[in-house]
Amino acid sequence: MARRNIGVAVDFSSCSKAALRWASTNLARNGDRLILIHVNSSCQNERGAVHLWEQSGSPLIPLAEFSDVARTYGVSPDKETIEILTQAANHRGIEVFAKVFYGDPAKKLYEAADMVPLSCMVVGSRGLSTLKRALMGSVSTYVVNHAACPVTVVKEMV
Repeated sequence: MARRNIGVAVDFSSCSKAALRWASTNLARNGDRLILIHVNSSCQNERGAVHLWEQSGSPLIPLAEFSDVARTYGVSPDKETIEILTQAANHRGIEVFAKVFYGDPAKKLYEAADMVPLSCMVVGSRGLSTLKRALMGSVSTYVVNHAACPVTVVKEMV
């Protein structure tokens, strides 16, 4: 079987970690690439990475280098996320990378499907009510409706 690029939208919240766990356990298989997609919406990193990678996002960052270079891209990964990724890489034979985009999360995740390119994408859901989703918008709803690849939405189990 051909290697797949599986994107997982991660903002280091509990619902994105649930999506990451689900993708690494239920979707990714030996030989696949699991690509953590993080969108930095604040863009207050003035060390040059934002300006250099503003349009296309960062290059693919291998898991072994991610913790060391994350701050260069304005990202602060937590220990739990790194552990989930390390376990997927070590026990399931999955290649793990990260890619950082800058801007509006919904639009950048939609663009990531083509830019990387992704075979499929997994996103977490905060479980907004219909009213809140209508007023505030929903990243997962936007990505499901616009991405050029299949999208799975994972709801966090409480």
